[in-house]
This record gives sequence, structure tokens and C-alpha cells, in this order.
Amino acid sequence: MKVRKAVIPAAGYGTRMLPITKAQPKEMVPVVHKPVIQYVVEEAYYSGIREILIITGKHKRAIEDHFDRSDLPKKDKYTEELDKILDEVDIFFVRQREQKGLGDAVRYAEAFVDDEPFALLLGDNITIPPCTKMLIDIFEKYGSPVIAVERVPRKRIPLHGIIKGFEVGEGIYKIEDMVEKPRIEEAPSDLAVLGRYILTPEIFDYLKNLKPGYGGEIQLTDALRDMAREKDVYGVLYKGKRYDIGNKLAWLKANVELAFNDEELGAELKNFVKKLVAQE
Repeated sequence: MKVRKAVIPAAGYGTRMLPITKAQPKEMVPVVHKPVIQYVVEEAYYSGIREILIITGKHKRAIEDHFDRSDLPKKDKYTEELDKILDEVDIFFVRQREQKGLGDAVRYAEAFVDDEPFALLLGDNITIPPCTKMLIDIFEKYGSPVIAVERVPRKRIPLHGIIKGFEVGEGIYKIEDMVEKPRIEEAPSDLAVLGRYILTPEIFDYLKNLKPGYGGEIQLTDALRDMAREKDVYGVLYKGKRYDIGNKLAWLKANVELAFNDEELGAELKNFVKKLVAQE
């Protein structure tokens, strides 16, 4: 079936970004011209998706306000682009009542998804080029859930969900097992889940009776592990750039790198940084 719907979990506290996120959602933190979550919505839109559910929580009203159509008397090209998208996309919101993990947040999407496959995009990650379209193409070929993965340095393995699998095509892995944030010596590989998925409605069956896992939370990784033991689930190696805006250093790096490549800001910013470095 065609992937027409996307789910964007955006209910986390953003504690790694405090005090920046004390009074604003981490998904609304700006990266160059736009808040993080606008990049994510644009990725879904340019991947052909026209129905989006954003899962929010307490203190996240700013996200809903951002996706109201603008009534500003003067607009820039980025606001105009967003208004164009909002004319063509239906965006819905639901609140996660308690912070019980990503797996619990995804459960709130069951009624929205109904019996269709759907894209799942974490609301604090930017992928360039957009990862979701690549996953949709692989899903249409294999007809099974697809997860984007990336190779990570050994020291970062305990920060991610890690897959175990074997290659069935160039950069495509049949997943046999998954572990949430394993110790380095216990990790089955260096292939980490990066926050982009194409899932089928069966995932809700695996989430329903799932017990709390790592950190006492309902982990999506655990449900996908159980699914992979009974059905085909694939991992696809993503070779583009992923920016995790969940921590301050990564956020700063994303701003610098994306601004360097920006036609409006790039040249002047590069000159400024060169002068700054020369003063060291």
C-alpha cells in the first residue's frame, strides 16, 4: 500500500537542552531559518505524505501554534513555503498523557493510522537529504517494515538502539534482533537506529502488551525486536547527514553546518568564522 500518513512524536521533555527548553519545546528550537520540527514536516511533505499526526505533551502548545496558517502582513520565503505546505497537508495533534517512552507515544497513533502503513519521524532529528523518501521506496519493494540505520562510533553505541542482521542487498539488512542502548561489549553491531521508520499497523499489536524496558519506559525498539523475530523487518543504511537536535553541541554544529551552506548567510558566516579562528 502507498504510504500516505506520517506520525511525528514530539512529547519529550528535552532535558539535555535545558535551560533552553525550560519554557519552549525542544522541537521548536531554531536551526538557521526554521524550528527543528518544520524540517521534519517538510521532509514528510516532500516524501509525498499528506496526512500528519504530531504527538505532543505538556508545554508543547507552541508546536500547534506554529502550524497555524500565518496571518502576518509581511512574509519571508520560509513562511510562504510553510503556508504552501499547510494548504496541502492535514496536520492533526494528540497529547501523550504521561511520559512513558517512545513506544507508548506511538500507541497514540493507532486510530489515526487505521490499517495503513505509515512513516514515523522523530521530531528532533533532521536528515539531509531527506531519509523518508528513500525508506518509502524500499518499503514499496519489500512490502515490510523498514528502519533507517547509520554506523556510529563505538563510544556512541550505548546511546542508541542497535540492530543485529545480515545484508540482503547493498546497504539493506534483514533484522534478526534489536537492543536498546546496549553496553559496547554487548552490542551486536555498530548499526544504530536513527529515528526514521516505515511501519505497518501490526506494530500496535506488539506494543499493546509490551512491558517497560530500558529506563522503565515502553521502548519502540523492544516492539520492533519482537516483530523482527516473527516477521520480515529491514534496516536500510542511510548515508546522508543526520542532525540530532537533542543535545546542545549537536544543535550548534547543525546550525553552523547548515548556515555555511545557506545562500543567504553562508558566505558572510564563513568569513566571520575564519576571522574568529585566526584570532585564537
